[in-house]
Amino acid sequence: KKLSDVTGRTCRAYAVYRDKPVARRELEDLRAAIIHHRREGLCREVVEVVLPEPGPARDRWLTRSEAARLLWSAYRYKETNGPKRGQHTRRHVARFILVALYTGTRAGAVCGASLGPVGGGSGWIDLERGVFYRRGQEEKETKKRRPPARLPLRLLGHMRRWHKNGQNYVVEWMGKPVSTGIEKAFKKAAFGANLTDVTQHSLRHTCATWLMQKGTPIWEA
Repeated sequence: KKLSDVTGRTCRAYAVYRDKPVARRELEDLRAAIIHHRREGLCREVVEVVLPEPGPARDRWLTRSEAARLLWSAYRYKETNGPKRGQHTRRHVARFILVALYTGTRAGAVCGASLGPVGGGSGWIDLERGVFYRRGQEEKETKKRRPPARLPLRLLGHMRRWHKNGQNYVVEWMGKPVSTGIEKAFKKAAFGANLTDVTQHSLRHTCATWLMQKGTPIWEA
């Protein structure tokens, strides 16, 4: 379709066609692309993208027993078919869950982080000092701030053991970082734990909720 086809009617029709909460995010991406297009001087008209009403805020967090079920679901899982039959193929998801629960870090920052500085623009773990640099030196700061985080000693111990065993990234598959491709495997682990309403971002809510329940000062959290 052309830019002239972007109207309130077609935006609303698209939201009905998709019939999913993700429709709003997709239309936001379209709006950003159109704004960038205009700022580059490729269009002289102002094209408005009409967004559907936002859905209810997600505030789902896990109890400690639910978190344990989710963790064990990923850690203990073994393939039942195919060439990897009998192998533990979701332990990288278990590592992701541990780090996200302990640090409240977003999925992308966890999955892209390396165990030690390996170059590139991603975040990394200082295994000697126990600090998680969640924003790489080459990455620009955004409104979703990613300040360095002090790691709990128990989690740091896990990370040092992973690195000693030959792992170079916090979450890796076949020796390579999974980047942001953890969603599918995470959904399967959550389903195995009978937690169908949990997403990766629920771990961030969980970390914050547990800190508040312990009476942690807001600034420290």
